Amino acid sequence: MKSVLITGTSKGIGFETVLTFARGGYKVFATMRNPEAAASLKKHISDESLSVIIYKMDVDSDESVKHCIETIFKEHGTIDVLVNNAGIERHGSVEELPMADFKAIMETNYFGVIRCIQAVLPQMRENKKGCIINVGSVAGKISNTPLSAYSASKFALEALTESLAQEVKPFNIRVSLMQPGIIDTKMAQDISVDSNSKYPQVLRFGALFEESLKQPTPPSFVADAIFEIAKGDTWQLKHPVGPSALPFLGWRASMTDEQWVDWNAQTDEEWYNAVETTFGMNVRRGK
Repeated sequence: MKSVLITGTSKGIGFETVLTFARGGYKVFATMRNPEAAASLKKHISDESLSVIIYKMDVDSDESVKHCIETIFKEHGTIDVLVNNAGIERHGSVEELPMADFKAIMETNYFGVIRCIQAVLPQMRENKKGCIINVGSVAGKISNTPLSAYSASKFALEALTESLAQEVKPFNIRVSLMQPGIIDTKMAQDISVDSNSKYPQVLRFGALFEESLKQPTPPSFVADAIFEIAKGDTWQLKHPVGPSALPFLGWRASMTDEQWVDWNAQTDEEWYNAVETTFGMNVRRGK
């Protein structure tokens, strides 16, 4: 039985990825900061007799990652697939978002991934096989307010993943980056409107998320895509996921950097009109 370690599994994409792999015949090591909050996952495990073991692991902590993964190796021998899913989001303008939030995002979304990779990779390299799947975002290619801090972490993850793939391919280790669009998760639902911001871009972008989530793409959609990559043999590096992913990436690619800045620096009325023209979405408040 092949094994997979998945981070950030208490909810959302990580939660669904655990169930998808377990139902697909994998032994799953489901890690999270607070296993006490995993009542729903534990119920699924019990009800379906799934081969899932929950481990406490905080990807922000060198010691926690090292201890958890060493324990898994000691108790189970091998990890065939690593899914780096754990992530957090904070939103606000560059001026107004506290420095602590910028640091927290990078600690989890970027350094946390590195910690897990460094802990698992020596065994994969020695065995000359393995699969590492990093959960990025279209925000790794598209940066705009109020998600500049989140985007910065996902841009960094894109760069890391590209370099990692080059390093480990000679050892027969596959590396993939997921690029989900707007997915119906708690994180996406929490892109709230800050009426106190000095920047109109912060106020209006949440409305685009709200409108998109009226036709939600469930996190299981991403979980299924991750599973297909893991059990297959593809060496494709990047995988846009969800109906909004390719349109968003194509939208950004169609503009120069300067055009992108101008598009997002428009007045409210110009911006709302442009969204309606481009995407057919009326995201004006009080419409």
